[in-house]
Amino acid sequence: MTTSPHPHPLVGRARQLAHDLLVPQAERVDQEGLPVGHVQEVRRSGLLGVSAPEAYGGAGAPAAVAREVQEILAGACCSTWFVQTQHHTPVRLLAKSELPVRERLLRPLATGELLSGIAYAHVRAFPRVPVRATAVRGGWRFDGTVPWYTGWGLNDVMLLAGVTDSAELVFAFADTREQPGLHPSPPIRLAALTAARTVSLELDGLWLPEESVVLRTPQEKFALVDVARSTNTSPAVFGIAYAALDLLESDSDARKTALSLRSRLDEVRERAYALADHPAPQEHVDERLALKTRAYDLLRAATTAAIVVGGGRSMSLDSRAQRLAREGMFLLVQGQTAEVRRAHLDALASV
Repeated sequence: MTTSPHPHPLVGRARQLAHDLLVPQAERVDQEGLPVGHVQEVRRSGLLGVSAPEAYGGAGAPAAVAREVQEILAGACCSTWFVQTQHHTPVRLLAKSELPVRERLLRPLATGELLSGIAYAHVRAFPRVPVRATAVRGGWRFDGTVPWYTGWGLNDVMLLAGVTDSAELVFAFADTREQPGLHPSPPIRLAALTAARTVSLELDGLWLPEESVVLRTPQEKFALVDVARSTNTSPAVFGIAYAALDLLESDSDARKTALSLRSRLDEVRERAYALADHPAPQEHVDERLALKTRAYDLLRAATTAAIVVGGGRSMSLDSRAQRLAREGMFLLVQGQTAEVRRAHLDALASV
């Protein structure tokens, strides 16, 4: 990965956490589940506040620093990365909000006192409405099913969204615990990242007070803002690809392959991040999607090459190469929208 000669202190902290804890235990975590201790170390590290305002206890670091931290964590242990990455969207949303919930939650989230999850990906299914929000008695009632919720039993609060009859999205915070109107499923077994403790949530009249609301916005406006989020390449894609290339470079027969892939990955990373920093996030959508699908191609090539180098050992469940390949497969669909899916399928049709 391309790094600054004078890295931000949080980048150094992420590397230390990866080296001392996450990488050595990643295969065990993959098979046995993400322990609370890993989450506690992330809380103590200050990484949860990387993008949070300094006035609220965060680091207020530039976007480039936040991306590099996410790359490091994803390449070290994707399950740990996936649980903590959910936290940063609520923090950013609170930082922009002027509603009362900002003063109640932003500081504890920025400092790591609280860890947040997210329960709103389902709003991308509109006009289908998996979760309905209805205004009632000084607050909001939520009904329906959240298909995927990650970090159950690890995080403290969740950012939940529902859709009103007038196609307005209501985002509000709820405690992450079973309570009247909120019931989790048993943990869902997945081909990758089962360790991240994903469940579905049944909502049957969950009531949240008006003071828990952080944002109300028309669905059309949210969809427009969501374009940049969904079409930009996730730093985790680069993190896992670079981790696979590190495995290749440890084998003398694979170094030429690793060098070629790393050069191409560096180029895509540079272009993708330049677009992520573009002042008009809704522009250059086709180029963003092309770079995203190219990054997927290189991720797939890097993890496949790592499996080839590993030979029969790669079929063992404690193989690092196999874990990275499964985590790469997960990233192909994580945060996927219909537009991203179409672009990826079109690109695959010409392979």
